[in-house]
Amino acid sequence: MNNSSNASVVPEGDSILARAVSKVKRHVLPLFVIMFILNYIDRVNIGFVRTHIEHDLGIGAAAYGLGAGLFFIGYALFEVPSNMLLQKVGARIWLTRIMFTWGIVAAMMAFIQNETHFYILRFLLGVAEAGFFPGVIYYFTRWLPGVERGKAIAIFLSGSAVASLISGPLSGALLQIEGFGFHGWQWMFAIEGLASVALGFFVWFWLDSKPHDAKWMSLEEKNALVGAIDQEQREREALTTVKPTIGKLLKDRQILLFCALYFCIQLTIYAATFWLPSIIKKMGDLSDVQVGFFNSIPWLISIIAMYAFASLSGKFKFQQAWVATALLIAAAGMFMSTNGGPIFAFVAICFAAIGFKSASSLFWPIPQGYLDARIAAAVIALINSIGNLGGFVAPTTFGFLEQTTGSIQGGLYGLAGTSVLAAILVFFAKTSPKPSALLTPPNAIPTGATVSKSH
Repeated sequence: MNNSSNASVVPEGDSILARAVSKVKRHVLPLFVIMFILNYIDRVNIGFVRTHIEHDLGIGAAAYGLGAGLFFIGYALFEVPSNMLLQKVGARIWLTRIMFTWGIVAAMMAFIQNETHFYILRFLLGVAEAGFFPGVIYYFTRWLPGVERGKAIAIFLSGSAVASLISGPLSGALLQIEGFGFHGWQWMFAIEGLASVALGFFVWFWLDSKPHDAKWMSLEEKNALVGAIDQEQREREALTTVKPTIGKLLKDRQILLFCALYFCIQLTIYAATFWLPSIIKKMGDLSDVQVGFFNSIPWLISIIAMYAFASLSGKFKFQQAWVATALLIAAAGMFMSTNGGPIFAFVAICFAAIGFKSASSLFWPIPQGYLDARIAAAVIALINSIGNLGGFVAPTTFGFLEQTTGSIQGGLYGLAGTSVLAAILVFFAKTSPKPSALLTPPNAIPTGATVSKSH
């Protein structure tokens, strides 16, 4: 859909639809941001305990890197099935289930005793979390018109940046807890995991699956909201003569390109996420709390950059160019981090964070504009799951390099190179739906034939 079409969906002023949209954003956005913060913390908090589990359990660099990455294997395998189940059973039930299971598994990390336990629970954590991110994106497609959806997603994505900002000081403080036979790293896992379980109870009572289930909107507001979203979908369906299927879209080079681009972006993000605390520790004799506060600096910078880039891309529209610019900044920062000592490397990664976090948020409007809403949830899940395999490749490779060569310099060069490649490839990505002829075999639908619609 073009921007003018979208803009007409939400009238200016105090309209019924505008009131409904405002209520939806106030009701669900703060909750989703908090959920994403806890989700992200439980996913990446192992970066702060690497030296602790190496000392207490003998888990070395290679094993740490593999365990960190196994999360993303479980995540990738179950992402699409989880998102399909969410559509079947409803967002309220499924998102609550996701929160409960990921919180329980995250808390169980406190009881690992060896590498095998570490590997199993990291894999299961990925299985438990699978479907959360694309599930929320799909939720927005059923609750918000297109013109408001991009803004909501940008706010939701800020949760990962906020989590990156607070996870360092929080985890550093929790690592100071000792007692009842538990070490600080065990208390950290237990407390952060159980926080997700507690929030799961709130999600169950607060969230609604469909607009017509919402008791906090009037009937006319519900009808206006559903009518606007349905109208958008009818306009999109008019662009295609048959319902697209996963099979057809898997043959679409644009979908494969989206997966490759997101994979390159996630490579850099998770390399920095899992290895940054180790780089900071080399800067001097720092405590866990000090490491945590230093770890927050790149993410604080990235939050400011994300909003600046979002504003600029909204004003000067050429989404591919903005993504490419962000990727080149990430590449420059990662390349510079290979020169000088740990302090210079830290400063360089702060610069790189401007690029790789901004690229992550700037990327999603591209596939969203391209995909048919009837298949968008599953394809977004596919892009997210394949892209997040970068979270397996990066820490696994870095762990192997450090254990075998004593340096991660080669990995940093590789990240710089993949970011440059992605900056070139993004100009081949399309931001509008493909013509129906590309989705429909030439002789598939005779003229005048009736085509069934999905609901």
